Amino acid sequence: MLYTILKYVHIVSAIAALGVNITYPLWFFRTRNQREALVFTLRTIKIIDEWIAVPAYVLLLPSGWWLAAIAGWPLTTPWIFISLVLYTLLSIVGLAIFTPALKKQIKTAEIEGCDTANYKKIAHRTNTISIALNIVVLVIIFLMIAKPAF
Repeated sequence: MLYTILKYVHIVSAIAALGVNITYPLWFFRTRNQREALVFTLRTIKIIDEWIAVPAYVLLLPSGWWLAAIAGWPLTTPWIFISLVLYTLLSIVGLAIFTPALKKQIKTAEIEGCDTANYKKIAHRTNTISIALNIVVLVIIFLMIAKPAF
């Protein structure tokens, strides 16, 4: 029963984290030329990231570790180890690069608007990082589902 509950928490956390993150590029694109809507959307993305995505990502590590322990899978199992390395990379890039870039994008949109070259450069960077992080998450999810033998 514990395994089933942990698996449920792990899967729902993955769905919540990826589910909201995968929509960010669409929101960036849809509001790119509408200053008021853009600022509101960027602030909302920041709130969603802080209150849904990040807590969901945080839950993934202990629930996954506990699942592996219960199942008897060593963390050195290739698909688990690669997932952990990617998860670490995802966490570092998300917290150290994406979050500050999003904050800078919000501030720049508020001060300069969305038509300046500076804003467009920052927005492009944030969007690119967001897409790259989503790809990493999709790779991790593939590894978790397929459990490939390397």
